[in-house]
Amino acid sequence: MFNDAIYQYQETKSSKESKIELKSVRVLAADDIKPQAELGLQQGIAIAQGIQLTKFLSDLPGNICTPSYLAEQAKNIAASANKMSIEVLEESDMEALGMGSFLSVSRGSRQPAKLIVLNYQGGEKDNQPIVIVGKGLTFDAGGISLKPGAGMDEMKYDMCGGASVLGTLQAAAEMELNINIIGIVPSSENMPDGDANKPGDVVTSMSGLTIEILNTDAEGRLILCDALTYAKKFNPEVVIDLATLTGACLVALGRVPSGLLGNDDELCNDLINASETACDSLWRLPLWEEYQDQLKSSFADLANIGGRDAGTITAACFLSRFTEDYRWAHLDIAGTAWRTGINKGATGRPVPLLSQYLINRANA
Repeated sequence: MFNDAIYQYQETKSSKESKIELKSVRVLAADDIKPQAELGLQQGIAIAQGIQLTKFLSDLPGNICTPSYLAEQAKNIAASANKMSIEVLEESDMEALGMGSFLSVSRGSRQPAKLIVLNYQGGEKDNQPIVIVGKGLTFDAGGISLKPGAGMDEMKYDMCGGASVLGTLQAAAEMELNINIIGIVPSSENMPDGDANKPGDVVTSMSGLTIEILNTDAEGRLILCDALTYAKKFNPEVVIDLATLTGACLVALGRVPSGLLGNDDELCNDLINASETACDSLWRLPLWEEYQDQLKSSFADLANIGGRDAGTITAACFLSRFTEDYRWAHLDIAGTAWRTGINKGATGRPVPLLSQYLINRANA
């Protein structure tokens, strides 16, 4: 809370404001609970630093925080952390893997796409990892389905999911959690260009499913579906994805809770319990089979949008087609990842929730 209050973005300002500094915090604890208090303080500092990193990366403008920049920041995190390694897949690597859905989004951009994979090995070598996948669209103009000009500057925040993965992995390493975690960030821009996706195009995903693109502004699910297919190679215990995915989530839930959908009740309940502890709220929405009908296509295995009705749910239904082989949960953070208006800026959510979930899993 203190960290959030004193955070100031100054990176691209020529005249620096007087920096607000926290000079001291006193934590009083009885002797019999001193070890627990010290552990709590250490974890709190790690989570606060993860939130600060997430906010800083998210607040950077899109001409600075490109997919390549995000990959370099991930390399810095891995280099400074114990038990962490990194692999960055280039477009040629993704083409060899058959990630036609992901690469169809990056075609309209002059910035090369990156698939960032952080590997934290805090547990036993053979233990199944928790995989966290974060949407890393460093700028989303909507592609050929161009967004309105008003408020488009805030589409630099379409990478908040990816930034949250980096912040969470940094926090987990700082806390030295005794579990294995994989962080995956598919990163690209979505821009209009002569080679960009067009409405009506059909692309082939890494899973082999073909996708009819009815709206190029529904691009987040196109990069996530290939990343979620790629996640299977790690034999995950669970997979959690987080994305500023749908404006419909903002309409449904406002800016208080993030949306939660998933195919496993135990995982969803664990995330809700962690959210209550972290004061980083979630609200679960249904993922019923009946909604899948809205994604039917006459020309491909599925369409990338399902119409006006239940947009947050049908977006998750789309992702669910690529997550049938493991336990999976989806967090739609479109309403919670940043503040708009006079206090515009990233919030760092859902790093507190994810960090608490990982702490709970490590303690279990």
